[in-house]
Formats: sequence, C-alpha cells, structure tokens
Amino acid sequence: MTIVSRFAPSPTGFLHIGGARTALFSWLLARHSGGKFLLRIEDTDRERSTQEAIDAILDAMKWLGLDHDGEITYQSERAERHNEVIDQLVEAGHAYYCDCTKEQVDAMREKARAEGRKPKYDGSCREKNLGPGPDRVVRLKAPIDGATAYDDMVKGPIAVNNEEMDDMILRRSDGTPTYNLAVVVDDHDMGVNHVLRGDDHVNNTPRQILIYKAMNWDVPVFGHVPMILGPDKKKLSKRHGALSVMEYEKMGYLPEAAVNYLARLGWSHGDQEIFSTEEMVKLFDTKNLGNSPSVFDLKKFEWVNAHWIKEADPERLADLILDFLAREDGPEAAENAPRTKLLALIPHLQPRAKSIVEMVPQSRPFLVTADQLEYDEKAATKFINDEARPLLEEIRAKIEADSDFTHDSLEAICKGLVEEKELKFKNLAQPLRVAVTGSTQSPSIYDTMLVLGKDETLARLERAVKL
Repeated sequence: MTIVSRFAPSPTGFLHIGGARTALFSWLLARHSGGKFLLRIEDTDRERSTQEAIDAILDAMKWLGLDHDGEITYQSERAERHNEVIDQLVEAGHAYYCDCTKEQVDAMREKARAEGRKPKYDGSCREKNLGPGPDRVVRLKAPIDGATAYDDMVKGPIAVNNEEMDDMILRRSDGTPTYNLAVVVDDHDMGVNHVLRGDDHVNNTPRQILIYKAMNWDVPVFGHVPMILGPDKKKLSKRHGALSVMEYEKMGYLPEAAVNYLARLGWSHGDQEIFSTEEMVKLFDTKNLGNSPSVFDLKKFEWVNAHWIKEADPERLADLILDFLAREDGPEAAENAPRTKLLALIPHLQPRAKSIVEMVPQSRPFLVTADQLEYDEKAATKFINDEARPLLEEIRAKIEADSDFTHDSLEAICKGLVEEKELKFKNLAQPLRVAVTGSTQSPSIYDTMLVLGKDETLARLERAVKL
C-alpha cells in the first residue's frame, strides 16, 4: 500500500513549533515510503481564518522544505460534498434529525452525571424519523454496545467502549457540517490512509472511525504524537519559545537546523543527535516516535543551529548575511557590500557562530571602508589612548614595509614588537583590533587583517592614530 499522509492546519494563526513538528513527521512518513504528502487548509472558521495566516503557513512549510504533492485542498470549498455524505448517512439509517434544544441536551447530561453515568445525549430522537426542519441538527446513530478499537502508530492499541460515546452532531442547526464529519470526508476523498497528528485529537479518533464504518470506507492508520512542553514541563508557550516558525528564520536559524531539532523532539535513532533531512527520510520509522511529551530547549536548538552553520556553504551564508543586512540597513547596504571580502571572512566566523543574526554585526566592519568604520565608543576610549597610539604608528610602519603580508609575517611583526617593548600580547592586540574593526570582538587579529587586505588595514590604522 502506498502511504498517503497529510497535514491539515487551521489558518487561524501562524504555524508554530508544535504544528511544524506534526507536519514534519507526516512528511517524513510519506517521503520515507515513497508515498504522498498532501496539504489541506481547514479554513471553515470563516471569522478567524485569514489569508495572512494561510500565506504564513505556506511560507513556513516552504522554508522548512516540507513540499506537498498535488494541489492544496481548502476545506471551506467542500461544504456541499460534506452535506452530501450527511444526507447519505441519513438515507442509510446511520444518522438522524434531532430537534432537542440545547437546554434539553444539557438537562440530559446533568441527569446522567447525577446518576453516575457518562454525561451525554440520551438518543431521544433516534427513532422519531424526523425530517429536516428549523433548528434541527443531524446526529450520527452510534453503536450502543461493543467497542471501537484501533492500533495507534505511537500509542499502541486503543479501545473505547461505544457506550462512552454519544450520538455526535454531524450537521449543525445552521446547516454547516461539524469538524469530525468534514475531516473524515476530506481524508477519504483525498485518499489519505495514514493520519499522524497531535494527541489532542485522540478523543476525536474513535468518533471519526464510527463515521468511516457507517460509510463503509477503509479506516486510515492513526497515530498521535505527544505535545511539546516548556523547560518547566508545562504547556509550551511564547515565553518558552513557542513562536511562529518564521520567527526563528528572523532570529537567524537555518531551516535544516529547525527540521533536525524538531525531528528530535519526539523521534530518535539510537543516540544520534545530528541528522540531515536526507538521513531522516531514510531512517524515519513511527516505531521510534516517543510516547512521552518532549521538552523544548532553546539552548539545544542553538547548539544544533551552530552545527549546521559550521557545515553550511560560505556562498549560501553570504547570501543570508546580505539578506539580513538589507533588512536592517536597507537594500543599498547589501548591494554595496564587498562580497569577496565577506566570503573570505565567513570561514573565520563559522566555528563560533550560533545564528546568522549573530554573524551580521561581526561582518559589518569588513563591509565598509576605513572612513565609514564605526567605533564602539567605550572600546575606542579604553584602548586607543596616548599609550597605544605610538604602538599603532609603529606597527603600521612595519606592516607597510612588509612585502609578504601573510599570517606568518603579521604574526612575526606583532610578536617582535611585543618582545621589543616587553608588553603582554593583549596590550598590543586589543588596541590593534579596535583600530581595524572598531570593536573588541573579531576573529584572530592576523586573519582579520588578511581579510581586510593590506591597504585597508593601513588606512584603518592611520585613521585610528588620528582619533
């Protein structure tokens, strides 16, 4: 059987970490088996669903690399089909019209609760053979005895006694189909045979199975993944990092890092922590999905991101840095930036960088000319003083006379001056670093000068001496 899975978000907000992980697991399930991964937008809540949210979901899916097969299905366009199935269920005797008011149903539930029974609708209208009418709903005629059971891909065998479930509403009094009915019809019509979703849907699954059976349709294989918790083991919230997926893009995370980290929130393959997307597709198995809630750890996420930054192609990182530079300083800043110099710098930033956002300010001093360099005021006041200026003048003269301008020759100049003046190396290195970068943070001072080039290094030293 070809596996067909799906992701079905509601566009009432942006795609958050929990939804993204569900989408990823469903995508991996399909891609591992060579099956299909479908996308359905469940936009039936017309008041809360927005085009902005739909676009944000699609942007996040694209950024994560979770491509879908075929056209997107929009649930709001399928109401006619949903009602067609409801009519079929009524005609076949598996559903019926009900004219009980909300107050009457509440009273039934209260009476059952008082008698120690499951609070539910008591089936008053099951055999009345009512037809359509004002304020009438359509209910599923659920089995009274027996159990509804299925083998969950994550949680194992689950069974619910049918007496626990009431005759759920399929069509509301305003004529709109309910969620459980619409989901079943859509999944059936789309050919979905594997449903992997959050365990907040566990209670819906037996009810949905009853609809499949009433229609004599094949029941999909279901799986429910546990929720993600914050570090304090409470429900994940914004203060823990439960942000929109695209907020992490803005924070400078790489999509491969996001996918890697999300996959490890509930899935494992031995003790391995780092996975390429290709590896995950190859190794994914629902048997390795955990049955306990996962804890979101931003520090761990940063560690994974740092790994993938180290592995990234400098050309790609240059594009990302320039994109962030354009966002912050305007497109002209990125257009005028010397890409060759940036490419020379990036390998020196990669070993310690945790995010692209972190790399942007570290890149700025290398993308301007000496006269445009901005100095950190505190650093300049502390390190470019009367004691440092003669040193900077002397080292400038030595560099100007250095015909090699290599790592070794620059190191020899600096160490020679330190020995000659009987200085600690930091007493030369920090003024020199501030002079050529404007701050106390940069790669190795020798690598820094080599990236800047001899002429630019000399121009910056000359400017610093005149500060």
